[in-house]
Amino acid sequence: MTITHDEIGTDEDLAREVLVIARDIAPCIFAFAAESDDRENALAILRRVYKHIFGRGETYVKSQRVGSAGVDYRDIASAFDGQPRRALRALCAGPQTSGHSAGSFPAERPIARLWPERY
Repeated sequence: MTITHDEIGTDEDLAREVLVIARDIAPCIFAFAAESDDRENALAILRRVYKHIFGRGETYVKSQRVGSAGVDYRDIASAFDGQPRRALRALCAGPQTSGHSAGSFPAERPIARLWPERY
C-alpha cells in the first residue's frame, strides 16, 4: 500500500513535496505492505522530516537580513540530509551479506604452472 500525503501531515502541499523527495531518495518505500514494520519505519522518518520542516527550525535558516528584515530558508530537500536519507535508503537495501565472494573459482589456475609460487 502506498504512503499518502495525509499520513504525513496536515499541510497537503508540504506533505506531497516531502513524499516526492522521498520517492527520489528511496522509491521502494512506496511498495511496502500495509502493516509492515518497514512501512511504519518509513512513515516515522517522513513524519519527523515533515515536522522539522513545518516548524522551520534554526537549522533551515540560510541567511538573515536586518535591512528590510528578511529570512531565507534552505530548500526542502536539505531536510533529508544526513540521517533521514541514510535511514530511508537502508529500508530499501537488501539484507547485507558478509564473507567471501559468491562464485565458483578454480582451485588451480593455469598461470601457476608457468610461474609457480615460491615461499
